[in-house]
Amino acid sequence: MSIYNHEIQKANGEVTTLENYKGQTLLIVNTASKCGFTKQYDGLEKLHEEFSTKGFSVLAFPCNQFGGQESGSNEEIQSFCTMNFGIKFPVFAKIEVNGSNTHPLFKDLKDNAPGILGTKKIKWNFTKFLVGPDGKVIKRYAPTTKPEDIVKDLKQIIK
Repeated sequence: MSIYNHEIQKANGEVTTLENYKGQTLLIVNTASKCGFTKQYDGLEKLHEEFSTKGFSVLAFPCNQFGGQESGSNEEIQSFCTMNFGIKFPVFAKIEVNGSNTHPLFKDLKDNAPGILGTKKIKWNFTKFLVGPDGKVIKRYAPTTKPEDIVKDLKQIIK
């Protein structure tokens, strides 16, 4: 199954797919509002601003599976992202990225880009997956990888 066929839910409850992003380079991130890495929203927004005109988008998927750091409603999450970080990239509805209720998109991402020593489990918020314009997962980044450290990889893909 292509990543573009996975059904995803927008924050407003509307169900859609990633079909609108076909042909774009994507950085798909599981996020949280009360995490030590939440400040990475600034860097993610800067990446989005710098490369969005070149066929790139950041896609955020809030997740409450790590320390209860995303306990708010979808509406509260949207408000937080807009008010505190001026986020213009899509922040979708909350999902699960591990366990029996893992969202199929994240199962696909993890299968195609395992972590250290081949582990598929996501260890924390702000794990990032770089997906090429062909829909193939190129690379997985640890939560500690800052968005600005991804620029050189983006420049190799986006010409």
